Amino acid sequence: MQRRYDSTRRQEQARQTGDAILAAARRRFLDRGFASTTIASIASDAGVSVDTVYKSFGGKPGLVRAICAHALAGQGPVHAESRSDTLQTTEPDPRIIMQGIGRLTAEVAPRIAPILLLIRDAASADSGMAELKSEMEAQRLERMTHNAGNLATAGHLRPDITVESVAEIMWTYSSPELYELLVINRGWSVERFGTFVGDALQAAIIDPNNPQRQQAPSSHRT
Repeated sequence: MQRRYDSTRRQEQARQTGDAILAAARRRFLDRGFASTTIASIASDAGVSVDTVYKSFGGKPGLVRAICAHALAGQGPVHAESRSDTLQTTEPDPRIIMQGIGRLTAEVAPRIAPILLLIRDAASADSGMAELKSEMEAQRLERMTHNAGNLATAGHLRPDITVESVAEIMWTYSSPELYELLVINRGWSVERFGTFVGDALQAAIIDPNNPQRQQAPSSHRT
């Protein structure tokens, strides 16, 4: 019994240490940039050794990858992607789905977009970050293709548009560059940005003749 308790405690301590390292790395990367941030400075901020950082994440590209994974989870106990899948596969009204996607965008974009922009800016001078940039873009397109497939299966898409085209449109509206343009450069609130994304996607991909659009929204699940 004591051994099980000790194992659970070690796991929790390891999780807390990892969270502290990622929080310190995120602050450093966003404040100083990728190239100017050192593992030693991250370790110092997190109160751990340099070896602990390397053993946990394998260097700066590994840290950025882990920060991205943490950011994409969103807030709360249920991963943002799981909440999105539930919305897409259980909600009959495509308007509510698009509203929910907009709210999830407002939740996740401030967490992930600055890191994706960091990757983009570092990619020209760092081969590891260039590989990570390609990897993250491919993963985002794969996720948007999954979303487009859900919408197609439910019969929500315009009849003149393909799943591939829908995936590319959703990929564009989820890009960090759009967040940069409207939120960072133009000063939009994240709430306004999320509403814009939801409305724009509805106009671009949803079948205007879908009978569900004539019904009043019954819920606002995300």
